[in-house]
Amino acid sequence: MRLVVRVAAMFAGMFLLIGAGARAETPDAALAKLIDDARREAATPGTCSQAGLDRLVRIFCDQKLRTGVREYYPLFGTREGQTRSGYDVDVARAVAKHLGVEPVFTRVNAASRIPLLADDKIDLTIATMGHNAQRDSQVRFIRPHYYQSETIIVGPKAVPVRDWRDIAGRTVCVTIGNNSNAQIVAHNARLMLFDEAGLLPDKLKDETCTLAAQDDSFFDYYFTEPGFADRFNRKFGFAQLPWGMAVALNGSDRLARALDLTSQIFHRDGVFLAIAKENRISTGFLEGQRQVWSSAACNTDKGTSDPACILPALNTTLEPTRYAKQVAEFEKWVEARTGIALQLPMFKTMPAWLLFKAGIINSLVLVAGALAATLAFSIALGAVQSSRSAVIRWPARGLVIVLQSSPVVLTLVIAAAVAQAFFAYSSAVAIGAAIVALGLMNGSNAGQAIAEAMHTLRTERGSASIPTLELLSRAVSRSATQIVSFLINAAKGTPIASFIGAPELLSALTDITSFASGRASTYSLLLIFYVVVVIVVVWLCGKLRDALERRQVVA
Repeated sequence: MRLVVRVAAMFAGMFLLIGAGARAETPDAALAKLIDDARREAATPGTCSQAGLDRLVRIFCDQKLRTGVREYYPLFGTREGQTRSGYDVDVARAVAKHLGVEPVFTRVNAASRIPLLADDKIDLTIATMGHNAQRDSQVRFIRPHYYQSETIIVGPKAVPVRDWRDIAGRTVCVTIGNNSNAQIVAHNARLMLFDEAGLLPDKLKDETCTLAAQDDSFFDYYFTEPGFADRFNRKFGFAQLPWGMAVALNGSDRLARALDLTSQIFHRDGVFLAIAKENRISTGFLEGQRQVWSSAACNTDKGTSDPACILPALNTTLEPTRYAKQVAEFEKWVEARTGIALQLPMFKTMPAWLLFKAGIINSLVLVAGALAATLAFSIALGAVQSSRSAVIRWPARGLVIVLQSSPVVLTLVIAAAVAQAFFAYSSAVAIGAAIVALGLMNGSNAGQAIAEAMHTLRTERGSASIPTLELLSRAVSRSATQIVSFLINAAKGTPIASFIGAPELLSALTDITSFASGRASTYSLLLIFYVVVVIVVVWLCGKLRDALERRQVVA
């Protein structure tokens, strides 16, 4: 009886193993079945003309795979004439060949690669896109990932930057849409934005940028150039994340599944690795992935859903504000009723909100400071230009002529350079330099009006005996209209202070849009803010003009 029980148990175990083996197909078999089903559906009369067709079926209907790739990302995606090359491009060709269709390429960059998927302009993007948890709500990433990199800070060897502590107050050149921008901003760095990563090395070379941040894979190419490697080096790295091919969230389930299995097979068979070697890029990550996907545990049709086999997305979700949900609901409400896709990222995450709030405060300080400086410099320059001493009068007039002839930006740059010669760079120093520059520029013009009024008063009968201070007061009253106009001009000109790194609202919103969407809405809000500020300044200046003119009448 015991022997019978043991034999029965043995056979039962064998049947269980056979059943388990039947359920765990190879990725090759699962992919072949998926492709065959989609091809059969595409071949059915009338299918290809249907609206809302499944993307995998449509690919077989059209016999082409529309893929978004970069055109200015050395080693990964470049284009010379009609010739495309790079790791991403070759991966796209290999994927299309595996599916049995032709690749059709579309140029994308960091800002457009996701919207083009959502708008159904492309089927697949392979464009050096890091897979982070935040993007999971925007696209469907293909697993396993096809590459991995991290963001690095690059700059001249002579610039002493070792870690985040050395970044504060410095300007870092970045590309729009790079999620690591939020981390850079969080360490009090200023950002200079570019649409294409390929511009960054040139901007480092011509000294437009002192520091630049981009994927290490991007700079690997440039460090192979002796001239670049002699001048620049890697400072430090952060935000290591896997790269993912991606498809649209809607209507792409079967396509995503087919690409998951294809990516799994490409790792197992060393296809990704071979393409990487041909394009002279680092292969450490791919060698490790080949071992993973060659293992018995992962080399099944269930491997792409096994947490032990796939890499997690980098969690870069920004801390939300306590009213983020209400803001999102308001955005949906506006879009539903007006069709306007309003986006207010500055109210939805803490980093953006803190930047926005600081930007408003700094802008108000800057406006108030510029008004005070303009008024003070106008009176001071008006007085010295009217001095009876030629030693005082002529240098003052020469200074006014220089200020009136100089571009605003040049005056700002000079003021910032002088300030930084005496003080270590900080936000306060940048704001202070901007206040002085704006005050001098507008005060010189208002001061000339005061000086001319002083000259007129001195030539009038009976004014010769009036004390100098009282005469200056009358000249200020007589010049009320000119003074007010240049006060308003000073308030309107404060956004230009962002040029020297003053962290006013324009700078803050530029930083926000570097890692958040909604550029149109964001900058529209900037316009509204300054319109309101200028309206208030005009109203206050009107009150000031009325007071000065009343004094003139009394005098």
